Amino acid sequence: MACFFLCEEVNFLAFVLIEEGESLESALKRFKRRVQQEAIIKEIKKHSVYFKPGERKRMKEAQARKRMRRRMKREKELEY
Repeated sequence: MACFFLCEEVNFLAFVLIEEGESLESALKRFKRRVQQEAIIKEIKKHSVYFKPGERKRMKEAQARKRMRRRMKREKELEY
């Protein structure tokens, strides 16, 4: 959470309005869903650690290989 306050640019803000008669638990559930949909936690984690450009490139290539393997596996399963 420290990164949240140290980041120069914070362009996201998730909120929910509690409707009349709505329980706090259901409002909290909606809030958590909205935070997840907007990928706020993912973005904070992404910026909380510095990766060198070469390391970032290797990670990106590894993710691309992983996606390709999944896609090939799905296509192979659909053939049968």
